[in-house]
Amino acid sequence: MTAAPPSRRLGDGGRWCARHPWRVIASWLLVLGTLVTLNAVRGGTYRDDYSLPGSSVQRGADLITAAADGNLRGVGSQLVVQARTGKLTTHRQALDTVGATLSHLPHVLSVTAPLTTPGGLSQDERTGYFTVRLADFPSAYGTSCLTRVEEAVKPLRADGLTVEYGSPLGELARPPGNDRLSELIGLVTAVAVLILGFGSIAAAAIPLVTSMLALLVGLSSLGLLANAFTFATPSPTVATMMGLGAGLDYTLFLTTRHRRVLRGTSDPVEAAGAAMATGGHAVLIAVAAVILALTGLCLSGTGFIATLAVAAGITVLVAAAASLTLAPALFGLLGRNIDRFRLGRPVDEATGTADLWYRWSRALGRHPCRFLAIGVLAVGTLSIPLASVRLGHIDAGSTPGRYTDRRAYELIAKNFGPGANGPLTVVVELRPARTGAEPSPSADSLSAALIRTPGVAAVSTPAPTADRTLLIATVTPEHGPQDRRTADLLHRLDRTVLPKALAGTGARGYITGLTAARLTFADVLLGNLPTIIAFVTGTAFLLLLVTFRGLLVAAKAALLNLFSIGAALGVVVAVFQEGWGGSLVGITEPVPIEPYVPVLVLTIVFGLSMDYEIFLIVRIRETWLRTGDNHESVATGLAATARVITSAAVIMTSVFLAFLLSTDVVIKMIALGLGASVIIDATLMRLLLVPATMHLLGNANWWLPDLLRRRSGLGDRRYNRRRRD
Repeated sequence: MTAAPPSRRLGDGGRWCARHPWRVIASWLLVLGTLVTLNAVRGGTYRDDYSLPGSSVQRGADLITAAADGNLRGVGSQLVVQARTGKLTTHRQALDTVGATLSHLPHVLSVTAPLTTPGGLSQDERTGYFTVRLADFPSAYGTSCLTRVEEAVKPLRADGLTVEYGSPLGELARPPGNDRLSELIGLVTAVAVLILGFGSIAAAAIPLVTSMLALLVGLSSLGLLANAFTFATPSPTVATMMGLGAGLDYTLFLTTRHRRVLRGTSDPVEAAGAAMATGGHAVLIAVAAVILALTGLCLSGTGFIATLAVAAGITVLVAAAASLTLAPALFGLLGRNIDRFRLGRPVDEATGTADLWYRWSRALGRHPCRFLAIGVLAVGTLSIPLASVRLGHIDAGSTPGRYTDRRAYELIAKNFGPGANGPLTVVVELRPARTGAEPSPSADSLSAALIRTPGVAAVSTPAPTADRTLLIATVTPEHGPQDRRTADLLHRLDRTVLPKALAGTGARGYITGLTAARLTFADVLLGNLPTIIAFVTGTAFLLLLVTFRGLLVAAKAALLNLFSIGAALGVVVAVFQEGWGGSLVGITEPVPIEPYVPVLVLTIVFGLSMDYEIFLIVRIRETWLRTGDNHESVATGLAATARVITSAAVIMTSVFLAFLLSTDVVIKMIALGLGASVIIDATLMRLLLVPATMHLLGNANWWLPDLLRRRSGLGDRRYNRRRRD
């Protein structure tokens, strides 16, 4: 028996859901209630894991852990103390008491105090710092960790000392962010756009209810998975942006298609089935494009990025499942009452030659080269700042002054130098002594080689571990962690200084520590970026080739998407790195671009932009198969989808840009990158460059080489027949 085609199965599924709406709704509510309850009881926490298996920085960290040296294992946070008057030495009793208390807290491996640690006290003796080393990042232990530390340092504050928490403990101490406010603003905007677009409160409720229920299910699932796996701290925010935006997009498209079909039939169940048979197929292709793009993040070589991809993929898949099941159930439940409480003219798939977008497409068709040049010039101009992009980790020095980690950062930089906020740990692995072996490196020779290196401000005396297998020193750079010169210093030490200093000794040197891990993280991402681009572009091309059976249609889509992403990233660089309008998004000073932001924006945007591409090309191809007239097909397809794409773009842009209110600079970058990309994609790309290019290419849009057509069976029979004629 021959299997039914996907569109038929989708249509049958849509009819079943519309015919049994309460079963579907009850099932979703049961899943929602179960997952939300389980997440509240057993949900995990989120933390950043910058481990890089196989790298020099990871090897150094593993050696320290194996040596069981408590003073260097785990994750260190600085607690900066400053005397308002006098010197810290007059507060010895309070400092000793607090040091002892901190050392006995849960999860604390070691504590070094300012009065007993070389270099722990400033020259004027008014400022010093504890270094508290925890077994894991403080975020892994939640607010209870911060509460215990707060209780422990009370004697210092009672003694008149200022206490500030450095990163990463200071990040946990930041006031709650505005993510909930961002979500609320995004939802309110979505409600307004949906009501204005559909002209009906009942119809507008379908995308809103469907996407919100799917988002809650997706986030609850993510929380449960976080109990078993490590997910990065931005995971729920990225998942919210993706899940909410994609869910609204998919359901908006399906609802518009359903209302269009409903006008020609008296049976809402049949209308739901017909809408799912055509629109549901487009949604499946769009979801596949997003998931394939997110899969590209797994080629980044870092678990941190892979977890963000998985988090976003979870909410997108749930949103797609809801749009394909819950939405038709709501169609069936509302029946012909879907237009109840009408407020105005609804968004619809326009037909006829009088439509504005139909006339716009015809104008493009008369001068495709002219409009294509205008679009390329606009996109190229927006992309110019990308040429000067500077990648670097955003440290506490770029956060608002009301945060304790920013104040701690400034106290350290002022009293100990900016590099003290990002020390590098040098680990030398010694060979076991044996007769005739190479001489082991001396601490003096190693220290001399390190201190002579340009960019080094200070070097601690290299000290052996208790088991005499390692020699460890701390290098303080002259510049801060996010300064490019600190990255240059790391590369110089790792590639030149250490190999030369250890030559002939049989020993091997590594640079580790949190700063080194973050800088190496950026190097790994950049090294894998070409692979990610090739995978994302290649898979998108193949997906569109199989779907639309046109070589140039698929190639054009992949190429134009790269242009759109370049323009969006150019906007991010201009605002955050160059400071153009930075105050409008809450940035007080220029900052480098966080290394994973371009990679994340690249893959997410590539997937999301395919949504609009697919929605548009599906309608163009439907007309092409019916008429064989490429110019008419482009005009009809653009007219049918322009309003839907515009409404969806406004909603998704609102969801993304609302996260500019976040207190996290990196979230702001991601939000602006995604928001700008949607605006560019829905205007310059979908309404200008894509139709202009398709008009210019004509019937060649649907061309396939003879060999590929024969071998794969992908050739379009109508194009091939017209070609023979």
